[in-house]
Amino acid sequence: MTAFPYRKGVLHAEGVPLSAIADAVGTPTYVYSARALTERFREVTDAFEGHPHLLCYSVKANSNLAILRLFAGLGVGSGFDIVSGGELARVKQAGGDPSKTVFAGVGKTPDEMAQALDAGILLFNVESAEELEALDAVGRRLGKRAPFALRVNPDVDARTHRYISTGLKTSKFGVPFEEALALYARAKKLKGVKALGLDCHIGSQLTRTAPMRAAISKVAELYVALKARGHALEYLDVGGGLGITYSDETPPSPQEYARTVLAATESTGATLLLEPGRALVGNAGVLLTRVLYRKPTASRTFVVVDAGMNDLLRPALYEAHHALQPLVKRRGRAVEVDVVGPVCESTDVLARARPLVLPRQDDLYAFMSAGAYGMSMASTYNSRPRPAEVLVDGEAWRVVRERERVEDLWRGERA
Repeated sequence: MTAFPYRKGVLHAEGVPLSAIADAVGTPTYVYSARALTERFREVTDAFEGHPHLLCYSVKANSNLAILRLFAGLGVGSGFDIVSGGELARVKQAGGDPSKTVFAGVGKTPDEMAQALDAGILLFNVESAEELEALDAVGRRLGKRAPFALRVNPDVDARTHRYISTGLKTSKFGVPFEEALALYARAKKLKGVKALGLDCHIGSQLTRTAPMRAAISKVAELYVALKARGHALEYLDVGGGLGITYSDETPPSPQEYARTVLAATESTGATLLLEPGRALVGNAGVLLTRVLYRKPTASRTFVVVDAGMNDLLRPALYEAHHALQPLVKRRGRAVEVDVVGPVCESTDVLARARPLVLPRQDDLYAFMSAGAYGMSMASTYNSRPRPAEVLVDGEAWRVVRERERVEDLWRGERA
């Protein structure tokens, strides 16, 4: 059952008409479904039932405290995947457990490493030889041994957008596969680190199982080889990246994903770390927007809305598709329009060549599948305050982030 159904021609979030939220809070506004978030989390983790695993939600996909708190409350199998000290602070503020949190990213600073080590982080996913040396120095300074997994680059094409493919030789992420054995051997001689796992991640919005199977199988073989060499590994981090349906994609179901992962890792005996982000939150959120103007020209018709690329960057950055639904259905002949925002950039096109019943001024629409990499990538470009965020639970809803005020735009500045 969809979390955003039409009832008598009116688009709802669970039991709440989205138009009521738009009227009360204004637009643009992100709206999330608590039921969709909970159901998707449980669907993914239940698919791995019977095998030791920890689901580490990828905070970068959507870092709202209410969503983090919801996931933190879903049981002992709930953890987090972070890429900055700020995300660690968010996890702690939301009641998340650092001991169930993995710290990824190619540019961790010594201060961030120290904060995470003091907090009792589960693992650092180390992405270079120099980072390993830096982590060792932090561990020795604090009198601790920092637990780590080396992120290896399996050189597998994820068959996704080039900007979100992370497992190729040309990627900035991970260490070359052939260097891993030597780096683990080097780590054995260091006093400030201890190897607890192995990690890989080949990209985001994955819609095929073959690249996953190829990468994870290759890394699983390395895990077994490392164990045979005396490395006391416990965790195999298979990354995240499971895709969702934006338009006509048919990504693997959580059950199919689990079968692929478990088949590739059955020889390891490892506890699996899973890092889904988009798969949990993507289709659990929408972005509400209001029509400002219609602008017919000789070549095309533009519909100008109050949401822009600063609110939803993915179409400008990736040419990504987000379905566009009216909050109240109208009858009429569909015409092809470009839906554009108010930002002063030619790339501020949120939907290109879409067939819509010609919108009227003040009509309300929802950009669907906007729960992942929407608000978390929003900016104040053009000095536009960022949107509000709302969480719906059944027939109740609440604002979980207030709309920024104009005064917030220059907080900390000095004239």
